[in-house]
Amino acid sequence: MSAGVAPFERVLIAGIGLIGSSFALALRRAGVAKQIVAFDHTPDHIDEALRLGIADEAGNDPALAAGADLVVLCVPVGACGKVAAKLAPYLTDGAIVTDVGSVKQAVIRDVAPVLPPHVHFIAGHPIAGTEHSGPAAGFAELFDGRHCILTPAEGANPAAVARLQTAWEAVGSRVTIMSAEHHDRVLAITSHLPHLIAYTIVGTATDLEEHMQQEVIKYSAGGFRDFTRIAASDPVMWRDVFLNNREAVLEMLGRLHEDLGLLARAIRIGDGATLEEKFTTTRAIRRGIIAAKQA
Repeated sequence: MSAGVAPFERVLIAGIGLIGSSFALALRRAGVAKQIVAFDHTPDHIDEALRLGIADEAGNDPALAAGADLVVLCVPVGACGKVAAKLAPYLTDGAIVTDVGSVKQAVIRDVAPVLPPHVHFIAGHPIAGTEHSGPAAGFAELFDGRHCILTPAEGANPAAVARLQTAWEAVGSRVTIMSAEHHDRVLAITSHLPHLIAYTIVGTATDLEEHMQQEVIKYSAGGFRDFTRIAASDPVMWRDVFLNNREAVLEMLGRLHEDLGLLARAIRIGDGATLEEKFTTTRAIRRGIIAAKQA
């Protein structure tokens, strides 16, 4: 068990995909959960969670939440409110409820009103993942050295926030606390817009003539391969992200459109100095990410 971390008696993970299964495995590795329970509506996920030893119990009965002192919503952003409402009648006094969604204001809007007053809801977002999904995609090291953002509401119980922060730190994350609004604006540019661009570029490639499609696959350079990896992410999850963070995404998309216009003009008039200046600046950003060990 991690030093100084009081273990949770019973952790319920709602949605046992990549993030949910990885969190369960990371909790086991850290020894901060005595019992892990998986709640999922997909029979194959339930079977896998048990077969792979991810959960001690698994099923689609919301009564599995009874006795849980930590409940983690690992479902698409658009489903968080509905799942929370199903679990709400069974939640224990003092239980901590959190989520892992990439949008925070919408989740708080949907989840907080359906929870009973005797539980602590602290929205969260581990910035970690891969393009793979399902219980078998999970691994305990997913959160090692990665950031996790918590966005507790004003007046949130300090002890509950501290306990959740300690749990995320125990599984390897570096925790930051910020407002939900600030989180959504930051993630719009660092995560949501890049995914939108990747989906668009790969979609454009699929609309080419058949012989061009084959050449795109055959001669894919590193940049296009990176876009295809991003564009292979869970379509339901990302549909919900864009619909629930539309204002921040549209703001950043507008800025991107302006920057693309400037670059298009530089290319059209042969302004190499502007292009080199832009590329030099962006290379420095990449070096900063590597220095921060987030590459």
